[in-house]
Amino acid sequence: MGFPKFWPRSTTSEVQTVNANPSSSDISVIHDGGLAYTVEKAENGSKPSYQEAAGAPVESKSPLGYHVGWLTVIFLNVNQMIGTGIFSTPGTILNSTGSVGLALMYWTIGLLLAIAGFSVYLELASYFPNRSGSEVVYLEQAYPRPKHFFPIAFAVYSVILSFSSSNAIVLARYLYQIAGSKPTDWQLKGVAIASYTVASLCVILHNKYSLWLMNLLGGVKIITLIFISITGLVVLGGNVPHITDPGANFRNAFEGTTTNGNDLAVALVNIVFTYSGYANAFNVVNEIKNPIQTLKRNGALSILVVGLLYMLCNIAYFSAVSREEFAKSKEIAASVFFVSVFGKGRAEQALNVLVLLSAFANLLAVLIGQSRQVREVGRQGVLPFTNFWVSTKPFGTPVGPYLLKWFMTTIMIIAPPAGDAFQFVVSLGVYPEGIFHLALAIGVYFIRYRYKRLRRGAPDFRVWDVVLIFYILLQVYIIATPWIPPKDGPYSGEVSFWYATYCVVGIAIIVLCGIYYIFWMYLLPRLGGYKVRPEILSVEDNGANTHRLVKVPLDEVAKWDEEHDEAGRLRRRRAVGSAESFRGEDGIGQESKIV
Repeated sequence: MGFPKFWPRSTTSEVQTVNANPSSSDISVIHDGGLAYTVEKAENGSKPSYQEAAGAPVESKSPLGYHVGWLTVIFLNVNQMIGTGIFSTPGTILNSTGSVGLALMYWTIGLLLAIAGFSVYLELASYFPNRSGSEVVYLEQAYPRPKHFFPIAFAVYSVILSFSSSNAIVLARYLYQIAGSKPTDWQLKGVAIASYTVASLCVILHNKYSLWLMNLLGGVKIITLIFISITGLVVLGGNVPHITDPGANFRNAFEGTTTNGNDLAVALVNIVFTYSGYANAFNVVNEIKNPIQTLKRNGALSILVVGLLYMLCNIAYFSAVSREEFAKSKEIAASVFFVSVFGKGRAEQALNVLVLLSAFANLLAVLIGQSRQVREVGRQGVLPFTNFWVSTKPFGTPVGPYLLKWFMTTIMIIAPPAGDAFQFVVSLGVYPEGIFHLALAIGVYFIRYRYKRLRRGAPDFRVWDVVLIFYILLQVYIIATPWIPPKDGPYSGEVSFWYATYCVVGIAIIVLCGIYYIFWMYLLPRLGGYKVRPEILSVEDNGANTHRLVKVPLDEVAKWDEEHDEAGRLRRRRAVGSAESFRGEDGIGQESKIV
């Protein structure tokens, strides 16, 4: 990843700074100690937001439109939560916990974690209801000092870990399962890349239709899990003759329970993976009309539906497959269930096709959600080639972020050893994510404190403190316990190499974020004799705007600060600028105005 280029100074962006009621064109700036807040309103029906001026500006009109309704909110969450996890990881979780009883308890913990996490995100969205990008926005606003640190840190994390290779690999594995053939490693990778390419093209070519397709496949996914659940109940009722003892796994359910901390940590990591997606709809907040109420009702419903179906599906699996066989199933757990109940034949093939469609819907949901995160990172001005990340041309979609995700996913499908790819990639994504989620949850208290200082009223939603503390403690557990070595030695974990490799790589990514920040914000300006200042750039005529960070020579900093507010807008004044015009490295011509 290269370093952002600093752009020449512009004298064209004029956005008034006034002490008036906020609107899409008149921006109030409020100072509180060393922080400055802008008060901005968007056209999605939300209340005005008070956000620290160093953050990316609010897009008063969403350049991606307002195509996200209540049904799409549900399926954005459902399709990311119910991806490949419930079909692929139950065997790994059973193998890690050692018993059916503890495995089911872990699935319950996952539901509680999702509810707690959703509540935290809902309160944060209540403070910033006109910004898409979820974690990007909330970390930016919870930790505004040192300036741009968390935007840069999350930018590095987002770019390096912007992949969905594990889901694509499982999709490819199911495709070969349907075909009845055993692929080579490179055949499996090739099909995974092809599948992800098709999903990427779907979301690139049309925003609204890709959402419709995701909703349709989400309905198929719900029907599939309902079918599995009902089948499990039929098996438990003793109505499948060739399964003679469906209750065997539920007698002495806690027999074999492990006490090894590493095994329990691996199980929790996989549980987190299966429930990740409970906050996916928060990535498109600025595309939702009346976002907080819509998210509160329909986001919560999506989690409850998924949690219920997860428990019923696990019960179905345990009723039809012996514990020993199920623990060995790994990525194809659902296929083992289908074969056990229906045998090899058309029914098993048909259900595998449904699982395949479910995995594809997951790819779409993840692409849609994470593209908004990467776009929001670009809008903060901390990535090079600002327009590439922010622009929605030519299809009305964030093409740049989609291309980044396709590229990184392709690399991560090809690079890791095929046998360990799934587990390593799942763990690698979860570990640094746990660090950021911990910072995010603690940041809720910082935002509350600042809002109290501003004498703002209570947000539309406030998470209970006990729920917030529970969420914080779970993140601490996720971060700490993976360092406990496996009981049979450091090379006997879920992968063939050292058990804590994903922890070290995750921490290395965070350290890389810090190095990047120091080099970019301190060393380069000191060597170059300038300071970094933001300015607001209108990218397109559809409402897209962004911060662009510029370098201001030290002898002109005082004049710059006098002429611009903290967000980078020109203050209302009467002055004559230079008649010079220039063309920046992004190819956009800039011309000064007489104000």
